[in-house]
Amino acid sequence: MDLRKLAGRARGLGPLTLGTVALTSLLVAGITAAALGDAGRVAMCLIAMLLALVMAGVLRLNQRMLGLRADHRELRDLRIVLDQTQRRVVSAVERQRLDAADRHRELTDAVARVQRITDRGVRDLRFAVPREVEATVQLFQGCTPRAPMPSSGDYALNPTDLLELLFLVRSRRPRLVLELGSGTSTVWLGYVLEQTGGKLISLDHDPEYADRTRAALRAHGLTGVAEVRDAPLTPVELGDRTYPWYEPAALEDLDGIDFLLVDGPPAAVGPDSRHPALPVVAPRLADRATIVFDDANRKDEQDAIDRWLATTSGLTREGELLGRHAILSYVRSAELATASTPAA
Repeated sequence: MDLRKLAGRARGLGPLTLGTVALTSLLVAGITAAALGDAGRVAMCLIAMLLALVMAGVLRLNQRMLGLRADHRELRDLRIVLDQTQRRVVSAVERQRLDAADRHRELTDAVARVQRITDRGVRDLRFAVPREVEATVQLFQGCTPRAPMPSSGDYALNPTDLLELLFLVRSRRPRLVLELGSGTSTVWLGYVLEQTGGKLISLDHDPEYADRTRAALRAHGLTGVAEVRDAPLTPVELGDRTYPWYEPAALEDLDGIDFLLVDGPPAAVGPDSRHPALPVVAPRLADRATIVFDDANRKDEQDAIDRWLATTSGLTREGELLGRHAILSYVRSAELATASTPAA
């Protein structure tokens, strides 16, 4: 049993170790035999060989120890790298978890906002539809078109705004209406002014849109009452600011404007794009005029109206009736009226 264990352990030592052990055993045996046989020189030689073998073994053992130390350093470095990688992975996973939680909250909030907006839109639509239908019926009761009318809403005035605008024109009977921005309202205004005896000049910065409005006026037989003029946007300086506004040269032959509809330029051309309307047109207004400012619920338009009221003498704001318009009355002061009247 002991011999089998020894044989098993010997097989596990490897050929190099076994060879070294066998060689050492032979050298020891040789030294012993030489000493017994009184062969001193042979014994010395064998001892020298044994010492050389021992030195070689020591060197081999030292080499193995150095290798073990290097392996230990590599293992230690590898353990450090693994620890750092583990911390980074854990940190990244935690960040991802927190980011996912934030995205989930943001998504939940966004869905809730959309739901609130949708609910509010449905409520507004429930009230808006009958209002606009009633306004449309009233519009066609006061006018019999000679051709299909262009659609209202979207960028055009909706029926409620049109109804209020046409009521003002019918009741105040202006002689010259200036409209900034042509479209559906141009045709409706043309029909009303045909009844009341006024004239409409409409400015538009978009040639294609202006051509469409002209085609609609021709189809309705209103070219003798309404005119659409091309007025590309150009830099207009007012104080220390420059605004994109209609080419002022398009207004040079106009005087005595007693009704001004501000429905352009569109907000997309730049901030405060409608502010120049009154400062530029004011010298061409009649001594008494009505100014209708569309989209008065927007911030830029509200700011423009506030500045007009603060800087323009004789300008007051009236109460609104139905739509999104702001209605203002302009009365030229006596000093300005005298200054603008040519000498006899």
